[in-house]
Amino acid sequence: MKKRILWISAIVLVVLLAAGCSTIDNPDYITAESTGFWSKYIVYPLSWVITTFAEMFGNSYGLAIIVVTILIRLAILPLMIKQTQNSKAMQAIQPEMQKLKEKYSSKDQKTQQKLQEETMKLFQTHNVNPLAGCFPLLIQMPILIGFYQAIIRTEGISKAGDFLWFDLGAPDPLYLLPIIAGITTFLQQKIMMAGTGSANPQMQMMLYIMPVMILIFAINFPAALALYWVVGNIFMIAQTYFIKPPVAQTNTQTNTNKGKVRGAKK
Repeated sequence: MKKRILWISAIVLVVLLAAGCSTIDNPDYITAESTGFWSKYIVYPLSWVITTFAEMFGNSYGLAIIVVTILIRLAILPLMIKQTQNSKAMQAIQPEMQKLKEKYSSKDQKTQQKLQEETMKLFQTHNVNPLAGCFPLLIQMPILIGFYQAIIRTEGISKAGDFLWFDLGAPDPLYLLPIIAGITTFLQQKIMMAGTGSANPQMQMMLYIMPVMILIFAINFPAALALYWVVGNIFMIAQTYFIKPPVAQTNTQTNTNKGKVRGAKK
């Protein structure tokens, strides 16, 4: 399940970045008169929220992006918690699933059907939905992609001028934001993957590819997007740390439980 979510995230990232390239080269600024469901009901409301907060902060679009990014992350936090809880539940039953695969290792149709039946029983016994981890992702992705597009297509951001040491409408001349975006992307994925099959070659590959992709795009894209990535990554790192217990703590608890079971058997 983790691998599936990781690949979906990677595909979505590639798609939105590809769409973002053409938008940045030929900006179609969002307005109240913009047509189309996506522009009118997703991108424009988010752009309006960014602009409203910017006006509240003395036309500081930098502060507006930071605040709105955090608010959006807080809004989808329940979905992320649900996704994490389901992921933990799936991890907990992996040993039993492996035993079923070994028991019904034959590839004939009857055996495979029996494997599916026993697997479904296992899910029901532990109250686990194998699709529940993907559902929150599918809900939150349109919001995050819409916010990404809102940043690109808000004219005020492209003309906002300096914020800290960079111009929001131009790439960071010092490359500090892109570097921070790349590092925080790596840390975020590292923390999420800790103790969840990080030895998987495909997941290890994405652990390094994603930060490099973010770094390259952040170097070439307006600094406003790099700022969005940095704030979102930092929020996700904190969120993952508090929602997901540290690996050492989890492993200690697991070993303790195993010791209690063995002691009870004796």
